[in-house]
Amino acid sequence: MTTEATTGGSQDFTDDWQRWYRAHEARLAGPHGFLAITGLHWLDDRPRRLPDAPGAWRSGRDGVVVLLDEKEELVIGGTPVRGEYRFGVLAERGGVDAVWGDAVIEVARRGGHDIVRPRHPDAPLRTAFTGTPAYSPDPRWAVTGRYVPFDEPRPTTVGAAVEGLEHVYDAPGRIEFELHGRALSLTAFPGHGAGRLMVLFTDATSGVTTYTANRVLTVEPPAADGTVVLDFNRAANLPCAYTDLATCPLPPAENRLPVAIEAGLRIPRERGGS
Repeated sequence: MTTEATTGGSQDFTDDWQRWYRAHEARLAGPHGFLAITGLHWLDDRPRRLPDAPGAWRSGRDGVVVLLDEKEELVIGGTPVRGEYRFGVLAERGGVDAVWGDAVIEVARRGGHDIVRPRHPDAPLRTAFTGTPAYSPDPRWAVTGRYVPFDEPRPTTVGAAVEGLEHVYDAPGRIEFELHGRALSLTAFPGHGAGRLMVLFTDATSGVTTYTANRVLTVEPPAADGTVVLDFNRAANLPCAYTDLATCPLPPAENRLPVAIEAGLRIPRERGGS
């Protein structure tokens, strides 16, 4: 089943899913999206030049610093900079985008390490992209659950797509739901946007029809009674499903579901999917 197929469900449901799918693919394959990344460079206190970005880069207690040659220039926050530029100490999972011609140089902090990830519109992975295979949208995979907040957020350490790297999230609660007659639950992390939640998970399709390491589901803010909707049709791939130049988090152990979630995005063609 692919995105071209539809089910006998509501046309509005299918149309909404198609809009979500198109928006996801547009972000991924944008001129400076994750498919445009050409390198993942880990910084230390030794200045070094990179093959796909200007300047000599280093990182230390004072944060990230770049020293640009006389003819080199970056544009940061709309302001051209030359010579030495100090990005300062970056927040974990934070970052700054510096413009260099038609490229964007992402300067970020992941797992306690400073990185530089240049994004070039002509990156081969981006220019060859033909879209992500997906299961056909089906309303049966939109499951009602209940959000149960923890008394206090629980610091939760998870692995990453990069071996040896770890991410720490303050999990605010879990989501309880039922699927195929089985009582299940997922630990939730803070999502993007006020009140939203993010769920990282694997299931029995992982490594078979869906990406092995992880998928991610965004959950809208819970209702006053804790009700949430887990629409697994919108289970998305993280960037590591497409490129080795990503530092994506892995799901916590309790989010490895023992059921097959035959919904959402499938293994990308870049990883052998069809």
